[in-house]
Order: sequence, then structure tokens, then C-alpha cells
Amino acid sequence: MTIHYLESAADPRVSDYTQLTDVHLRKLREPAEGMYIAESSRVLRRALAAGHRPRSFFLAEKWLADLQDVLSAYPDVPAYIGSAALLEEITGFHLHRGAMAAMQRPEPVPLHDLLAGARRVAVLEDIVDHTNVGAIFRSAAALDIDAVLISPRCGDPLYRRSVRVSMGTVFQVPWARLESWPQDLSLLREAGFTVAALELTGDAVDVDALAARNPDRLALVLGTEGAGMSAETLAAVDLAVKIPMRAGVDSLNVAAASAVAFWELRPRGSQGPR
Repeated sequence: MTIHYLESAADPRVSDYTQLTDVHLRKLREPAEGMYIAESSRVLRRALAAGHRPRSFFLAEKWLADLQDVLSAYPDVPAYIGSAALLEEITGFHLHRGAMAAMQRPEPVPLHDLLAGARRVAVLEDIVDHTNVGAIFRSAAALDIDAVLISPRCGDPLYRRSVRVSMGTVFQVPWARLESWPQDLSLLREAGFTVAALELTGDAVDVDALAARNPDRLALVLGTEGAGMSAETLAAVDLAVKIPMRAGVDSLNVAAASAVAFWELRPRGSQGPR
């Protein structure tokens, strides 16, 4: 194992971990540097199990024994160890979960490969809250969503908060960022998907009615927080679908709505590709 004990927050070797609370810095820096942060031993183990490559490990000394097997499996990857106070000074917050890893971002999956065999796909339009992005991925992993596509302005699924909220399930569900929005929705239709927008419109059908049709291949588009789905996107989909609610309540948080819709619209039977 390559273990380095930290003595100063100014140590240049741990620049990957400096001031992780600065949202704007991390959003610009992580993708540009081809890296992301896996926080907690469970999440970093899931990242490694998914085949992602670590750049370094960063942990409090008391977690050293717990991660002994991981560090031994990557003897050439440096592990930086420090006191809780020093780690907090570096990152800008208390490291409750004891350990982190700076991970190399995997290469993007080509859209054609990602859709091959998929029956259920989620599409996220401009969802910018990383908590919502992470929660949607966790529901997608649990509720039979085969892939997630995100619009150009959508939040980063590999941003630290997204990864943490998802409990590392962002590594389980294949995903890709679309380049042209909403024009790329036509690629789903060409691949045989029915494209449905989860949006409250005058002609929206109830989610259970669409579930009864059991489309062979279905792409469910989820709109941004607050403003909802854009008019251009609504014009590009095949239909709108809604979750029936009690009088006086017109909507759910997008992450909660995604879980309801994913469950109700899960594929029934063994028809179609898989």
C-alpha cells in the first residue's frame, strides 16, 4: 500500500479534495479534469466494483482497517491519511463517512450501445438539483429502468452530492448526456420507443392507463424543478402522462414522482428485447 500521512492542508498532493463545498468550482472542475469524488466506503466500493479507476484515496486513520482490502488491491494508488480536523480543513466540511476516493471518470457509453436491449429509459430535462438527480438514479436502479439520458443542461450524475444521495447506484445504471435538446428525442423514437412526458397537461393520460398498454419500449421524460417541461419538449413527445392525485395537490417533487412512475410503468411480461 502507498500510504501518505498528511501534515498540512496546503499539501498539493490532495488538491482533488480541496473545498468540495464550493458547488460552482466542483461543477466546472470535476468534469474538466476527468474525475469525480466517491464519498463513503460503501460508495467507493461500488465505484470500484463498476470498474472505475481510482486516482487516490483520502481517509481518516480510523478507517484504515476497514478499507485495508481496498488499499491492498490498489497498491500503486496513493492513500492520504489525516486527522478529522485536518481533513475537514481540506474539504471544507466534516467527513462523517470517513473515507473518499478521487475517481477517474469512465468513458461515455455510445447512445446506440446504451439503448440496445433497453425496454425502459428515463430522460431528465434540465434537472439541476443534484439531490434530485441522485434520488432519481436510486429509483431507476431499484425499479427496472435500463438507462438514463440527460439533457445538456441537466446536473451531473457524478457530482459528489448526486453520487452520495444515489448511494452509488449512479454506477449501476448506464447513462449518457444528449447533445441536442429536444431534437435527440427523435433518436429514441427511431429506436422504437414510445416517448412520454410526465407532465400535467390538459390531454395527459393517467399513468395507470399507460401502464395497461404496457409499451414494449418506453422513454419517460421528467421535467425540470419548478418550471416543469418546456413547450418544445412537450411538442416533441408522443404523449403526456400524469399521476392522479387528491384534490388540492397538483404535483410531487420530481424525484418522488419518478419513483411512482417508474414502478407503475415497469415492463410486464417478457416481450421485446432485454
